Amino acid sequence: MSLVKLSIKGISYSQTQNGAYALILNEVDGERKLPIVIGAFEAQSIAIALEKEIKPPRPLTHDLFKNFAERFDIVVKQVIIHKLVDGVFYSSLICERDKIEEIIDARTSDAIALALRFNAPIFTYKNILDKAGIYLKSNTAESDQGTQEIDDVLSNPETFGREEESNQSGDVYAKHSLQELNELLDQAVSQEDYEKAAKIRDEISRR
Repeated sequence: MSLVKLSIKGISYSQTQNGAYALILNEVDGERKLPIVIGAFEAQSIAIALEKEIKPPRPLTHDLFKNFAERFDIVVKQVIIHKLVDGVFYSSLICERDKIEEIIDARTSDAIALALRFNAPIFTYKNILDKAGIYLKSNTAESDQGTQEIDDVLSNPETFGREEESNQSGDVYAKHSLQELNELLDQAVSQEDYEKAAKIRDEISRR
């Protein structure tokens, strides 16, 4: 089976599952998207790895794993999403130490959080993308209706919290100057309030 390389498009609050987030992966050499439902902690960890401006004062679990692995000369070479059963994705970490390769099972959300930290590529098999991949653009009316929910999920990439909460926070932070926002961002990170930090970061990005 042939492998297909994926990239990360963004993360958004899931409109269909309470307390869950949607991670959207892009087909690098194509137009299909692969949506994966993940938990809040994993969404936060992935977003922090994507957002270089937010640096936690203490290592998160995935940062700790990376530090531990590097101390013992273990490198994550790539991540493969290798199975899809009843809507659940299964992944493997392809690791290497002393030129010996090992394969370790992992939840897809954890695997991607680690892939970002090791700058490792993410792959899936073509048959999985054929089964679960979606096209966001379609010429048919039926497909337009079917992709509307996905468009909603993608409308606010890397947003942490419900849409109404995000809008309310945006109104509050809009009153602050850029200098005040940067000070608030530093304060939120030092207090390890990454949800608040992400919202402040979004406001800074809009400026």
